[in-house]
Amino acid sequence: MHAEHGDWLFGHLGYDLKNELFPLTSEHPDPVGFSDMFFFVPEVVILLGKDAIHIGVHGDDHAKLWEAIVNQPFAGWVGVQSPFQTWQRFSKPEYIGIIEQLKQHILRGDCYEINFCQQFYGENVKLIPLRLYEELCAASPNPFSAYYKCIDKYLLCASPERYLRKEGDRLLSQPIKGTMARHKFDASQDEQRKEQLQKSAKDRSENVMVVDLVRNDLAMVCEEGSVQVDELFGIYSFPQVHQMISTISGTLRNDLSWVDAIKATFPMGSMTGAPKRRVMELIEKYEAVKRGIFSGAVGYITPDADFDFNVVIRSILYNETTGYVSWLAGGGITFYSDPQQEYEESLLKAKAIRQVFGEAEKESFRDVEARWNKPTEGQ
Repeated sequence: MHAEHGDWLFGHLGYDLKNELFPLTSEHPDPVGFSDMFFFVPEVVILLGKDAIHIGVHGDDHAKLWEAIVNQPFAGWVGVQSPFQTWQRFSKPEYIGIIEQLKQHILRGDCYEINFCQQFYGENVKLIPLRLYEELCAASPNPFSAYYKCIDKYLLCASPERYLRKEGDRLLSQPIKGTMARHKFDASQDEQRKEQLQKSAKDRSENVMVVDLVRNDLAMVCEEGSVQVDELFGIYSFPQVHQMISTISGTLRNDLSWVDAIKATFPMGSMTGAPKRRVMELIEKYEAVKRGIFSGAVGYITPDADFDFNVVIRSILYNETTGYVSWLAGGGITFYSDPQQEYEESLLKAKAIRQVFGEAEKESFRDVEARWNKPTEGQ
């Protein structure tokens, strides 16, 4: 498609593209229903620079377009139109039990680290997605946020994580592994938590495992000796959490294309684990729904075949036709993981979403117990 149009492309890569890249299958329900992949040529591209805004548009007047944008009515909307019950796919004991089973897989040598996620959801929900996205960004501003619509399906994404960027012949990935809640009221205690994350043996081991995985993935498509770790165990602060982020880069071989770089590195190591194929089998075994666009990537490809993609985390997924809303959260599990702390971390990562849904003060969600909601036709 890119070779055909030679233009900008915007779109997404769904997590279950893994079934095209590996001998894997997925049998879980997919109640939101994003396609595994979708890209389009935009009518308008707006580039926000430090000192200027550039509007690229096919066959239209730039000034008129800018006037239409700034005069667009927006004030007074409310993101959530009516209250709804939030459900949790796993009860707390079920979640903790699964973490214990995953640790046994690690003990047996099946894997070294695995990313496990739980789902929160609501049914028959009425939202105004654009307004809700603004509320989400106000609660949790992040560098790789995205508002994305495919027909009746919406992604409201407040991601702090880059999956992969290509600029010229350079590839760069910035996986996140390691999370610490921020202290709201005491700057000195907040700084102590930041230092605690920096020194955490568990988070460092988790982070270095994904760094090794990304290095190995990039080595398959980069020039020999060019893959390097630009930053290891960097600590970055966001509104709700401190995160441990590492940066890995390499030089793409001149006989390979941007498509080859995606094929070699997707799905991203931070949302799978190591070894990648085996942990994706275990993810399928222990999780209850398809991840869909979650754990995938949203981004763009330039006319020059450069690209930048995020990691779809900290996100609300919404099917407007069915009224089904969903979000997932979890973390990387190693042998040293404490199941109770992993459970609490998954709730922490969903905190900004709980805020925009008015759930911030609740200690827990109502769990599914013995209830299983089969997706209705069309979901």
